[in-house]
This record gives sequence, C-alpha cells and structure tokens, in this order.
Amino acid sequence: MSVASQEDASQEDASRSAYAAWQKAVAGVLAKSRRVDIEDLPSDPEHLLDTTTYDGVTIHPLYGSLDEQPEAPLPGAFPYVRGRDATRDVNAGWKVSARFGAGQSDPEAVNRSILDGLNNGVSALWLCIGESDLSVGGIQRALSEVLFDLVPIVVDAGAETVDAADALLAALDAADGVDRSAIDIRLGAATLTSKFSGRRAPSLDAVVALARQSIERPERVRAITVDGTVFHNAGASDTQEIGAAVAAGLEYLRALTSAGTTAAQALSQLEFRFAATDDQFQTIAKFRAARMVWARVAQVVGAPTFGGAPQHAVTSEAMMAQRDPWVNMLRTTLAAFGAGIGGADAVTVLPFDVALDGGAAGVSKTFSARIARNTQLLLLEESHLGRVLDPGAGSWYIEQLTDQLAETAWKFTQEIEADGGYLAALDSGSLAASIAAVKTARDSDIAHRRTPLTGVNEFPNLAEAPLPPSTKSSVVHRYGAAFEALRDRSDAYLAEHDVRPLVLLAPIGSVAEHNIRTTFAANLLASGGIHTENPGPLTTESIAGAVTASGARIAVLCGTDKRYAAEAGAAVVALRRAGIERVLLAGSDKVFVDIAGPERPDDFLTAQVDAVAVLTDLLESLGA
Repeated sequence: MSVASQEDASQEDASRSAYAAWQKAVAGVLAKSRRVDIEDLPSDPEHLLDTTTYDGVTIHPLYGSLDEQPEAPLPGAFPYVRGRDATRDVNAGWKVSARFGAGQSDPEAVNRSILDGLNNGVSALWLCIGESDLSVGGIQRALSEVLFDLVPIVVDAGAETVDAADALLAALDAADGVDRSAIDIRLGAATLTSKFSGRRAPSLDAVVALARQSIERPERVRAITVDGTVFHNAGASDTQEIGAAVAAGLEYLRALTSAGTTAAQALSQLEFRFAATDDQFQTIAKFRAARMVWARVAQVVGAPTFGGAPQHAVTSEAMMAQRDPWVNMLRTTLAAFGAGIGGADAVTVLPFDVALDGGAAGVSKTFSARIARNTQLLLLEESHLGRVLDPGAGSWYIEQLTDQLAETAWKFTQEIEADGGYLAALDSGSLAASIAAVKTARDSDIAHRRTPLTGVNEFPNLAEAPLPPSTKSSVVHRYGAAFEALRDRSDAYLAEHDVRPLVLLAPIGSVAEHNIRTTFAANLLASGGIHTENPGPLTTESIAGAVTASGARIAVLCGTDKRYAAEAGAAVVALRRAGIERVLLAGSDKVFVDIAGPERPDDFLTAQVDAVAVLTDLLESLGA
C-alpha cells in the first residue's frame, strides 16, 4: 500500500470513528427527548432526523467526508455544474435583471424607468410586451439611450413575440457605434412552455423560423426561452421543473434540427428560466443540477461543448404572500442568494408586493422596484457574493444534493420521453397530473402547518389593514392562497359587522400552565382571520361572566393535560350552560377517551390538525 493510500485509509477510519461518536451522542439526545431507552431506538438513530423533499430526496442531518463526491471540473467545463462561464467578471457577478414594461403602456415612462434602473445598479433588462404592457410599437422609444452592447435584453411578448423580435432587431440594425459581438439578446419565444400555462404564443414553426433568423445575426441572439417557472407556478417540485423544462428543450432541438440546423446551432438558441425559492441550499443545488442535466442532453446529441445554456433565475412568485408582504423581502433575499451562488447568469428579484393587486397600500411601485434591485446589490456589492465562482463546490451537502437532484430530474425527463415526449405528455395530461400530485402534497403540508409560512399560517398579523377584494386572475398557485382566502372572508365579515369573527379563549389554571396552549390557539385561529379574546384564568364560577362579556358563541379551553383531567369536564359543562354553542379544547383527546356527553369537548385542536379545514368550518359556524 502506498503512503497516499495509507493516509486515505487513516483519514477514512478517523471519519468513521468521529461519525460513530456523533451517532452515539445523537442516540443519547433522542432517547432523552423521547423518554425511551437507547436500546429502543433504531440501529441508525440519526435517520430519525432525516427529511424528505417533494422530489423524494432524503436530506440527512449531517454530511461529512464519507459523503464526498468526485471533484467536478472547473467552471466553464462540461458538464457545467460549476457554471457555464469561466470568464464571468467576478467584480460584477451575475447580471442584476429587472422587469420593465409590465402594466406600463407609455414607452416614455418605460424608458425613464429603464434609465433610472440602469443608473442605479440594473445590468440586464427584461422587457414585457403585451396588451396591458408596453406595445411592440413602443419598443424603440422605450430603449432610447440604452447601450445595446453593455446591457443584455430579454423579451417577454407572448403571442407578439415575432413582432417584438422584429422591432427589437430593427432597433439593433439602426444602432450606430456598437460592438455587435458584445450584444446579448434573448427574444423570449416560449411556445412549448406557454402551452402548459395556457398563455398565447406563436406557433412552433414561427419560433423555428425566428431561431434560424437569429443564427444568422452578427450579435449573440437566442430566440427561445424554456420557461420552467410555469411548472413551478403550477406546483411542481424542483426536479419536476428541471425535468419538464429539459423535455421541452428536447422538443425544440428536434424541431430545429428537423428544419436543417445543426445540433450545435440549435443548442445555441436556447436559454432556461427557473424559479428560485427561499430554500437557499435547495436552490443552489437546483441551478447546478439543471446545468448538469442539460449538459447531458448536449452530450447525447453530439455537441457537449454547446451544453452550457444561460440560466435566468426569477424569485418564486408562488412563495410570495399577500399577507404581511414585508416578509417577502426576506424570502426574495434568500432566493436571490441561492440563485446567485448556484450560478445563474441573471437574477430577477420580483417586487415584495407582486402578489397584491396594485401593490402594497401606501407603497409606490418605485419603492418596491428599488427594494427588489437593492436586494441583489446588497448581496453583490456589500457581501461580495459574486467574487467567487461556485462557492458551494466541495460542500459535502451541496455536492450530494446536486447529484441527487440531477439524477431525479433526469429520470423525470425520461418518464416524459417514455410517454412520447413533451407535447404528448402535455396532451395526455400525464405531466399536469404528476405536478398536481406534488401540489396536493405541498398544500397538505401547509394546511397542517408542517410547512410554516411566516405571516400566513404562522405568526399572522391580524391587525394589518384589510386588503381590497382581488380582481386579478392568475395561473400561479401561491403557497399561502388557502389561508389568505380565509383571511379574505374575515375581512368581508369585518367590513359588514365592524368586528372580526370571534372565539373566546377559556384558560384554566395559572398563566404558566395555560400560556403555551392559549398562544397556540390564538396563533392558529388568527391564521384564519379569527380574533380571540383572552379573559385570563377562569374557574367554573367565572366562566359565565367571561362568556357574557365577550358575546362569543365558540370557545377554546386551554390548559395542561393534568389540569384537563381535574377540571376540563366541569369547565366544558359551564361553558355550555353560559351559552357557548361549540366547545373546542387545545390539545389531544387522551384525557377524554372514556368521557362522552356534555362534558366532552366538540373538537380538539392539536398541532396535527388540518388547519384550513378546521378554520373553514369555524368561519362558517361564525357566519363569515
């Protein structure tokens, strides 16, 4: 055995010894917390701390040298897991992209917004064209004074993509004194992914013609955007988003090569757009994995050196909340961090109030756009996150998660291909059904509050101003929508009655005894827009007065299990006699297993309940 081999073996032995010591410590803590003997735990007790993602990937509580993956090639080298561009300016980092023209039809106003953004840190433009957005005829005026060779431009024009492309390319042709080799344009044709979302788009033949035209341009022009965010917004997991996008990309490659382009030319016409969420490590690994999977496609079609397609990250619209929207600033910061560290070429941070019709009350669009822009500038210019290419490389956790996501995404692409390809899976409904299954699982986790959404199903701010009724239709399935619909019902009740739906908390025992459960109950009910009144510790004698003073028809009994065993039955009876129509208890029913009749509460509120179902039922009982 060589000296190097002996050192490797010695290091592995040390790692295994250290892991065994940690495993023993974990067993001790778990046994104590679960009040069992260590012998009663599984042989690998640390796996009790594992979590499983919606992709079926298991996340362990600790990663070490035993989880080390083979070292990936450098940035710019196949399979591009560490980034597609080895020459990216580390002083500038990723491109700070911002959306312009959405909801603005005046090209001069759009131009002012663009120039203001460029003068304040924006380094890439995402131009929205449409009926209520900037018109095709206004593109040239909107881009007045923009230096095309310094600022990448992405077009998002839906059914008007071809006309918008013609207008933009005409503006390029009219530009003087520019370095055409430095111009970077994405025409944004998203026909195949638009079919999934139902958005109008040009025909695939028109997109192929546009791509062939783009190939002949002296500038760097990519005609096609494979928009994975449409799958994310429908509820897809990360690997479903990647896998479906790659399947759509394959469909484009087939169409382009059938029309006479080479595989290399076809690959050079695609960019990918993916959602970035507030799960920062998952997002880092997601963008790395997406590059790996697409590189594999490029390898299969015989052009691996063209497999580094640009990635445009957009902070998830599905994760954005209408309630307590200021929390969205934290969500988008984490998302931008993950996307940037994960190697996205451009990142767009959506305004924190994007989920609200017209934005947050009392907040200008200028302010929300500035916050979105400055979120990235703080990451780049204060934290200097762009100065290192792929800083996650070598992390045992990130490297393993990247490989697992890439493998799972590739399998999903293969499943779509086995169904006949992207269009066939779209027509048969199998793609939508797979995504719907994940959405259902996520909705259940949120409804049961296994997945916390700050300001929505946890720590809701019931004192915030009611929102005006929404008139905005959207294909985005926002995570907090079910709880926010309950809050909307509460707002409507408030507008009609000048008070919110009310439930009385009935604490028994000292504050120290009931505080945990009164807090739990108040928090749970507030997430559905239900106001709670806490009169302080009650006895069977004082319950009637508290009920009369509150005017409540529903009450929640709060205390310890020990107190419940001694007093809950009498308290329930006292509440009923005082006029309470429905009595709930904060806690499980274990004290009441053998109790029936008027002493038994009508329902039990635990951390495991389907909060959406419970709150919906309560609101209906309260007339909201």
